[in-house]
Amino acid sequence: MTNSYNPTPLTRDNAALVLVDNQVGLMTGVRDYPIAELKHNIVGLAKAAQALGLPIVTTTTSSQTLWGPAIPELTEALPDQTFIDRTTVNAWDDPRVEEAIRATGRTKLIFAGLSLEVCAAFPAMRAVREGFEAYVAVDASGTFNATKRETALVRLTQAGVVVADGASLMIEILADNASVDAGPVYGALGMDWSVLVGQVRESARHGV
Repeated sequence: MTNSYNPTPLTRDNAALVLVDNQVGLMTGVRDYPIAELKHNIVGLAKAAQALGLPIVTTTTSSQTLWGPAIPELTEALPDQTFIDRTTVNAWDDPRVEEAIRATGRTKLIFAGLSLEVCAAFPAMRAVREGFEAYVAVDASGTFNATKRETALVRLTQAGVVVADGASLMIEILADNASVDAGPVYGALGMDWSVLVGQVRESARHGV
């Protein structure tokens, strides 16, 4: 049996990204991350997942009456994406969300959401109970105070969810810096030194 704290590697064929409730109203309450940095991490995660060809599921909660629309930076990054708007607290409890997740056919699910302790954590923990391997990109999942962040991380680990930063998860999936997707992935993540990836790829191509 696979140790939940040391699962088999993420790949392009086994992973999907689930972005939960990255909404304008929730973003205004975030206190554990600078807003600009958090938006950068969320959008970078989404763009890197796109570059790797991962299925992406996106949701909002009561966007017309409660938390407002998805942040414009994310909708701009995912212009063809449908955001499933729901009322359930746990995204997984909405049959459309569960169906969309299962329809990806992937066994490893990467979650990120606002807030960390509810929007990201609840469906991630449910995923584990449903037999999936779940990951939470904590740097793309803001919350409202330090206590919420600290207790969320403890609860997630207790539940068998792997916690990591989004860039590390995407680079694990990339797997090879000589891949043609390396430049787009590093660029999406906003790594200034990603120009070096092109040099690695050229060296590999010429057998250096």
